[in-house]
Amino acid sequence: MRIDETHRPWARFTLAALIVCIVVYVPYGLLSKKPPSGGSAIGLTYGIVGFAMMIFAGLLSVRKKFPVMRIGRAKAWMRGHIWLGFLSYPIIILHSAFGLGGTLTTTLMILFTIVFISGIVGAVLQHYLPIKMTREVPMETIYDQIDSVVSQLCQEADDIMVQLVPAMEAIPAAEVVGSRTLPLYAAAREVESKDLQPIRTLYAEKVQPYLLKPANFTHELADPEIASAIFEQIRKMSPTVIDEFVNDLENICTEKRQLDRQARLHHWLHTWLFIHLPISWAILVLGAVHAVIALRY
Repeated sequence: MRIDETHRPWARFTLAALIVCIVVYVPYGLLSKKPPSGGSAIGLTYGIVGFAMMIFAGLLSVRKKFPVMRIGRAKAWMRGHIWLGFLSYPIIILHSAFGLGGTLTTTLMILFTIVFISGIVGAVLQHYLPIKMTREVPMETIYDQIDSVVSQLCQEADDIMVQLVPAMEAIPAAEVVGSRTLPLYAAAREVESKDLQPIRTLYAEKVQPYLLKPANFTHELADPEIASAIFEQIRKMSPTVIDEFVNDLENICTEKRQLDRQARLHHWLHTWLFIHLPISWAILVLGAVHAVIALRY
């Protein structure tokens, strides 16, 4: 989700709520006989409010898992998840009176810090990577269909190579030989050997291996400039009638390059969730345990 103008009300609310919490906390801490703690009146209040925000943020994944639960709009839930999740961190710090306490509370704060940082990273990625993907991957397709599309590209490349000889044989021999000083009867043999050798070598040694290996970023054809130079060299080494086939192979490699780029950006866009989500649920469980222990003892 992009952080656009629709987030401004949430951002204003978050800033205002944080200022109010600090304004209330500072005089309380200065005027109270005992320093604020997690068990004090203000500490318990902030703890309850902060934990409630954490629960709300955690419920987003529940709503995504059960989309039939039409409680509010998904975008509104996402905005609330981002901003209330962000606000819960300083409120919990105020609840703890800037201390770590025992083993359980220390573990909670370490995990909460990881979730907080990963959440910020995720929000930044969710904002910028879709823009980057639109700009750098004009041939973007549905992510789950990438493997299928690459398989189709491999088949198209095979078909191009199969069509080479019939297409060349359909051209008059004199046109194929061009300016070369060869007898016309040698045209067919020329087509089968020297004329087709550069593109066949290119396909066997570079194009096919590149298409068959998923997300191959180290291959020569993964670099647009190097790939362009390679295909241009093949065009210079082949008769003009081969250009169309070389162009088609180049276009296929370009599309494969963009699909690989899309897969990488998608990976970056979602990998942080493997850290954020499980630790978030662990915090909710440990937070509940902490609340029970604190209230009972």
